[in-house]
Amino acid sequence: MNTFFQKLKLIFSDKSLRRRLLFVIGALIVFRLMAAIPIPGIDTLRLTQFLSSNQFFGVLNIFSGGGLSNLSIIMLGVGPYITASIIMQLLTVMIPRLKQLYSEEGEQGRKKFAQYSRIITVPLAVVQALGLLLLLERQGILLSNGVFGHALNIIVAVTGSLLLMWIGELITEFGIGNGVSLLIFAGIVSALPGHINQALFTYDPSQIPLYILFAVVGLLVIFGVVFIGEAERAIPVTHAKQVRGMRVMGSGGSYIPMRINQAGVIPIIFALSILLFPQLIGNLLANFHGAFALKVSAVLLSFKQTSILYAVLYFVFVFVFTYFYTAVTFDPNAMSKNLQKSGAFIPGIRPGEATEAYLSKIATRVTFLGALFLGFIAIMPLVMQHITGITSLALGGTALLIVVSVVLDLIKKVDAQISMREY
Repeated sequence: MNTFFQKLKLIFSDKSLRRRLLFVIGALIVFRLMAAIPIPGIDTLRLTQFLSSNQFFGVLNIFSGGGLSNLSIIMLGVGPYITASIIMQLLTVMIPRLKQLYSEEGEQGRKKFAQYSRIITVPLAVVQALGLLLLLERQGILLSNGVFGHALNIIVAVTGSLLLMWIGELITEFGIGNGVSLLIFAGIVSALPGHINQALFTYDPSQIPLYILFAVVGLLVIFGVVFIGEAERAIPVTHAKQVRGMRVMGSGGSYIPMRINQAGVIPIIFALSILLFPQLIGNLLANFHGAFALKVSAVLLSFKQTSILYAVLYFVFVFVFTYFYTAVTFDPNAMSKNLQKSGAFIPGIRPGEATEAYLSKIATRVTFLGALFLGFIAIMPLVMQHITGITSLALGGTALLIVVSVVLDLIKKVDAQISMREY
């Protein structure tokens, strides 16, 4: 407890760290103010009823940071930007030049890579805004304003999404933590008072065992995410002796900490973004009158969270994206070269290619455990939903996963800033 208060005191006493935290708070306040500004022509009562009975839009509301709940100017949230980032990450596997740009050309290369993601975000946002607005108009939630009204609403929605993307990048650069994850986190947390209020008003004493079960599962999920998030495999490293004049330097040992889940919450966000796309396209095609378009729309809209196929694909996507993101962020070749340049080596392993192969083997095994666990935790709420029949449970489980992972990542980033300043 004393350590906690000491860290808290250091956070507020350090000018740079305090400025970063205040910047994050200020950006989140601006984000919540934007989420409260609705576009014109909305039937609020129909919108509330529609969102409460539609799981797809419940998940979409998570990615919009709660902006979809009142059709605000940021109704699309960071969804288009996340989808664009996924596309760019996938392209690094197929296009060697992009992989080189992202992993080998340093900060300048990553800036170009991020710029490409921003460019792709614009057409994706236009498609999502068009599909969403046409669907809401068909449901009678949004009043028809003609071609000019549609164009204006699309421009507002796309601009709001790009503005939110910019705010997220500012948080990453001038604040602490991942800006996009923090925006999603803020949207989830902002909805908690409403959910608590609803639970109190709909309280049923006969459902107490079910509430206890939900609480136990929630605690187990939190424990599991924290435990796996903190677990790591320590790879011992020995530093060779260096003789400089009459002094012997560099002798000693350390270790490389390899986390079981190096990807954090990113695989879950990636997987949900991919799974949202079929339903979004299906809703867009439902507005056409052609027989083929309606048939394709019916097939895509049948792909719901209640289906077994959805749960299986959710698990597979989380598993694959955990491996994929780890492969992008962890480079055994670069680590092997850095160890060799610094005169360090892994005991019993020859420097160079042997070290690279050893690190790749360890990373594959460790990531397998992390990916398996993360995939299991992701589908656990869906399994509980199937058992209990309560549809809101899957949504709550996804939100809980994101919240816990983002909080863990934020704590680590704050600890890193504190450690840097102590040294």
